Amino acid sequence: MTQLGTTVANNKSAAKRVEIAERNRLRNKAYKSAVRTLTKRCVVAADNYIKAPTSEHMQEVQARVSAAFSKIDKAVKRGVLHPNNGARKKSRLSKLLKRCTGDYASGRAEAASSPTETATVAEDTVAGDTVTEENSA
Repeated sequence: MTQLGTTVANNKSAAKRVEIAERNRLRNKAYKSAVRTLTKRCVVAADNYIKAPTSEHMQEVQARVSAAFSKIDKAVKRGVLHPNNGARKKSRLSKLLKRCTGDYASGRAEAASSPTETATVAEDTVAGDTVTEENSA
């Protein structure tokens, strides 16, 4: 227990909050460090797969991505990471996994080959009303 004289706190409740904040800081630091470590391991496994594409390397990549997803979800659930931050990290790992499986390149080709329309329709919802705007170019 922290003594009142060793911290900046002026009363017992403030001293307790200092202890809790320090405990939470250390826990958050451990979660963030684990997320970074697992992400780096995913990248290394993906690089190994790209250099030598074997089924064992692919299984390792999938296992690493799964472990990283789990840790990111736990960090978000416990409030260590903001939900958007966790989603961004998971999205980047998914993109890495798709690059390894080859879906990434084929998805890009499909998007590039789709015909573009000359007239685009944009719908904006404002206070429950749908406004349609056509731009012909």
